[in-house]
Amino acid sequence: MSQLVSNKISNLEYNDKVYRTIPILHHFNIQSNFPLCPDNMWVVGAVLLTLGSARGLVRLDPLVDAPAGLIRGLRADDGEYSMFLGIPYATVQEDNPFGTSIPQAKLEGVFDAFNDSAICPQVEEFGNTIVGSLDCLHLNIYVPNKATSRNRLPVLVWIYGGGFSIGFANRFLYGPKYLVRHDVILVTLNYRVGPYGFFCLDTPEIPGNQGLKDQVLALRWIKDNIQSFGGDVNKITVMGESAGGASVEYHLLSKNEKLFNQAIMQSGTTFIPGLLEDSGVDKALSIAQKLGYDTEDVAEAVEFLAKTDVKLVIAATSELGLSSRPCVEKEFENVDSMLTDYPINMDIPKAKNMPILVGFNNKERLASYASLPTEQYNLKVFEESLQKKFTYDEDFKEMEDIVRRFYIGDEEITAAVRDNLIDFDSDFDFAYPVQVSLQKYLESGAKDIYYYMFSYSGERNFVKKRLNITMSGAAHADEISYLFDISYEKEAPSEGDQLVIDRMTTLWTNFVKYGDPTPQTSDLLPVKWSPINEETYPYLDIDSELTLGARPYHQRMAFWELFTDINKERLKGYRPN
Repeated sequence: MSQLVSNKISNLEYNDKVYRTIPILHHFNIQSNFPLCPDNMWVVGAVLLTLGSARGLVRLDPLVDAPAGLIRGLRADDGEYSMFLGIPYATVQEDNPFGTSIPQAKLEGVFDAFNDSAICPQVEEFGNTIVGSLDCLHLNIYVPNKATSRNRLPVLVWIYGGGFSIGFANRFLYGPKYLVRHDVILVTLNYRVGPYGFFCLDTPEIPGNQGLKDQVLALRWIKDNIQSFGGDVNKITVMGESAGGASVEYHLLSKNEKLFNQAIMQSGTTFIPGLLEDSGVDKALSIAQKLGYDTEDVAEAVEFLAKTDVKLVIAATSELGLSSRPCVEKEFENVDSMLTDYPINMDIPKAKNMPILVGFNNKERLASYASLPTEQYNLKVFEESLQKKFTYDEDFKEMEDIVRRFYIGDEEITAAVRDNLIDFDSDFDFAYPVQVSLQKYLESGAKDIYYYMFSYSGERNFVKKRLNITMSGAAHADEISYLFDISYEKEAPSEGDQLVIDRMTTLWTNFVKYGDPTPQTSDLLPVKWSPINEETYPYLDIDSELTLGARPYHQRMAFWELFTDINKERLKGYRPN
């Protein structure tokens, strides 16, 4: 085993202070035998706890009788809602941890949903340490106190991003209070990432896309149980960012049953170049070899890896620099598939009559260049980017030159053309793929498609603040901290940031509730956001002010539309009709 693997494994201590942000109140819980109340579905026992001589605390624990079992949650201390944390929705097969998970059996007794610290195996991005276990397929439900059997609330389901290699659903990043105050139920879910979620071995046991199939089981659990929490089973919106946004689109493309009514996709689409990968057979062999098991038989390698500590597998995967992404699956009898063709060849019938909200950030690739020294610029950025999407050979070099001249003229790749390179990378990886998705939704008969661009540069921009980037614009994932309460943000939002929080959460939850982000204008939302159509692509620019525009970056998008059409036969996976 290499020294790097050994070093990573020696630093595996789990940081409870970071990930276990759970109120200590549940330590005072006293069992209650109160009967279920059918009107609001809670078992409520009131316990007066005296803390010191002059201070009292009333503790009300909600208990839900759901088809999945009896589930006890916690009253939140930062708003009028309850939390049900770490509910298991599926289990990983012990003898096939890289395969499809199985639905969770009905819970026995009362399940105390107090702990959201579970995380699937990965090198987490904040401490760069290897964390997690396969007992991670849990979800968290945040329920406003207004939710009852007589007042069912719309449901918003969040799927995190992270390139299908990292990510988790707990309150460290995705605190609910900004969203649930708008009277929607929020659900966040874990799914497997890395090799455990996205090995694609072209076998019935490990066909690929296991992490996406985890999400399917979570969505089925929500569909079957959310009514018991006061949710409206006919008003479920699924929302994701980056890989999470692409996940939402994969669910729309799949042959599985329709499990939600509306979709929100932030900076994520199945048309992101290089998103799909080929068979992972060589990947499995390489990881096994890295861990000391040398074989050319993939079945033997998988059998070895299945018995190997998950943290060793993740460490070896990380050291080898192996990515984890969805794949086009081979079809097998009696095996459910998620994706069996390239999205470019597919219609999206599930999008018919569905309201959809989709967009991107105005400087998606800002973080890739903002602090990069000139000597580290990728001199082959145009060639390597085009190779992700097109079949590339010497004959295609002329096309690369056209792209290069369009963005930087005859200039060398230096800091002098940094802004142009940011535009190229942002357009190629996000802005244009989003436009391709929009066209697919129009062709599929989606009901109303709301298009946005997030441009705000404030003090809470998620990525820019972490990386201390001072350039203007919104980088990839910068919008997250204006939708969620991030636990490590200790300072109260500035007046400008709070306005963006209020506007974004109102727009998004209006869409969840009404299928329309601006059912009426107001001082907070002074403009009417109209959906796109075949002729016009109006969009909402979300900055310090809300403004309406038409076809963002229309000249650059027109260039890519023409370029792609000319080179359609070279698109990877393209199958002529």
